[in-house]
Amino acid sequence: MIKDRNEYIEKVKILNDLAYSYYVLDNPKASDEEYDNLYREVVNYEKQYPNERLEESPTNRVGDILLDGFTKASHMKRMWSMEDVFDFDELGTWIDRVKKSFSEVSFICEPKFDGASLNLIYENGYLKQAITRGDGSVGEDVTNNAKTIKSVPLVIDYKELIEIRGEVLLSFESFDKLNDKRAKEGESLFANPRNAASGSLRQLDPKITASRNLIFMPWGIGENSLEFELHSQKMKFIYELGFKAPPFMSECESSEDIQNSYEKIVKLRDSYPIMLDGMVVKVDEIAKEESLGYTVKYPRWMVAYKFPAVEKTTFIKDIIAQVGRTGVVTPVALVEGVNIDGAVVERATLHNYDEIKRLDIRIGDRVIIIRSGDVIPKITKVLKDARDGDEVEIQRPTLCPECGSELLDEGILIKCQNLECPARVINSIKYFASKKCLNIDGLGEKIVEQLYHEGLVKSILGIFSLDEEKLLKLEGFKEKKVQNLLGAIEAVKGVECWRFVNSLGIEHIGEVASKKLCERFGLKLEELDKEKVLSLDGFGEEMALSVVEFFRVNKSLVEKLKEILKPKEPEKREVKESVFSGKSVVITGTLSRPRDEFKSLLESYGAKITNSVSKKTDFLLYGDSAGSKLERAKKLGVELLREEDLKRLLDNA
Repeated sequence: MIKDRNEYIEKVKILNDLAYSYYVLDNPKASDEEYDNLYREVVNYEKQYPNERLEESPTNRVGDILLDGFTKASHMKRMWSMEDVFDFDELGTWIDRVKKSFSEVSFICEPKFDGASLNLIYENGYLKQAITRGDGSVGEDVTNNAKTIKSVPLVIDYKELIEIRGEVLLSFESFDKLNDKRAKEGESLFANPRNAASGSLRQLDPKITASRNLIFMPWGIGENSLEFELHSQKMKFIYELGFKAPPFMSECESSEDIQNSYEKIVKLRDSYPIMLDGMVVKVDEIAKEESLGYTVKYPRWMVAYKFPAVEKTTFIKDIIAQVGRTGVVTPVALVEGVNIDGAVVERATLHNYDEIKRLDIRIGDRVIIIRSGDVIPKITKVLKDARDGDEVEIQRPTLCPECGSELLDEGILIKCQNLECPARVINSIKYFASKKCLNIDGLGEKIVEQLYHEGLVKSILGIFSLDEEKLLKLEGFKEKKVQNLLGAIEAVKGVECWRFVNSLGIEHIGEVASKKLCERFGLKLEELDKEKVLSLDGFGEEMALSVVEFFRVNKSLVEKLKEILKPKEPEKREVKESVFSGKSVVITGTLSRPRDEFKSLLESYGAKITNSVSKKTDFLLYGDSAGSKLERAKKLGVELLREEDLKRLLDNA
């Protein structure tokens, strides 16, 4: 029995040390019985003195609160996806792109875990919030569930605000035990450890999550004020805070070094107790990461070097034409179901009809199909020697399979131009009204389908012709529901430019690209040509052609929507000419006001704010306790500014 608070604090410390040795270091220091007895002593003391319960007590991992659902939560810094490379040639192409900016660069290689991404936010040393990846900007708050994961520290020895990103995993052993249990209870089985980890993390009852023996493996950092020069140094610091370290991390200088590391992990892949699907390659120098920046989708300074794809043989039962939201007609192969890495594959993309001709694919062919990670399964080879003469050749479609309209054949792309095509209308309206776009509350998938099938909406424009009399005739529509829907439709008028552009569903153009288009060109997008679009950072040939083609074909529709919605032109941020125009500035140390205020101020005078000091840095604004950034700036000859110096320069401006 625990006698006083000091003994209680000591026993909590012992319990956490035992848990760290067991769950993080994989090196048990005590038997389960010893741990359980000590745990019961702590529980009894906390029952007697509930106000003395420590934040870091392992009893906080139990998860007593049953959730009604998950709320949305924003990441402080975006959680990016990674570009994939699949062979040494593709890796070499990526490295060549990196070395266009830097002749000398070092890389760090780590395992790529196959699980559910999670962002942990710590403040003042305590776990404040845990958020799933979601769309990279907004995810779901799963804090209560994350606290049940034994390898997630509740308290760390670091007081600054920091986001620690990683993957929630389930070991193969735990996965097998979980499926055995579900089989005995007559429940459906999980396809693979990744799906099981994701499902376990999103349980409304945290006790279920706690029972699943999940693992958290960190792989990166979001918001932080750490002043290390290398990514590997930052991650080493994170592991020292009590997080689980990866099974390997190697430093590389060349593509040959990276390939050697990759070949080693491929050989050892099946010996790891957790699911890996490749190796992550990152530029190690943080200043160079920041200089390389991002495309619309990916960081330019990291790639996922995926494991060789798993291949299986099957046969093609049929090939169907599928009409996408933007009218593009894509051939899809229906194949005899085959299990690849825990998922039964029954469809495979054929990309376009030129691909069918190139591979000489026919209905009835035996084919090799591959699937790698989350990549859509695709057919790589036709086994022509297995043909018996009954195979059927595929013809390019001339009529839309959905509406019967004549198709526009542009070679690689075949499109249905009919804006009233059911395949386009329903999906386009769903996307138009979705949360990422106009966010019309009450206009969900089932309602859109009902409105279309009842003949009330034949195109996106039809939304704005709805009235109370028409809607009240529909099944399930009462007066309050009708008023709410009409109010939500009316409320979208005056929508921001980027939301309007995003809602149009332009092929290859999502939220980030829509914002870039609006920031540069405003609402005058119908006037764009390919060269203008290509001038935007991160826009390639395919994206540019898609934008120009869309506004050429749908010019009339877009003009009508503009008349109805009256979207707002983006506010032009006034930038004053000054000594800071086009200059790179780093802010560090304790200042009289929050750093964000100085960041906004300097940006209004044309400065580009970065986080790390490098040869490209022009100014360092520093306050008290500036640390290593100040020392590095001095060595590099960067101009140093105190607040009073900044004020003087801005007054002169």
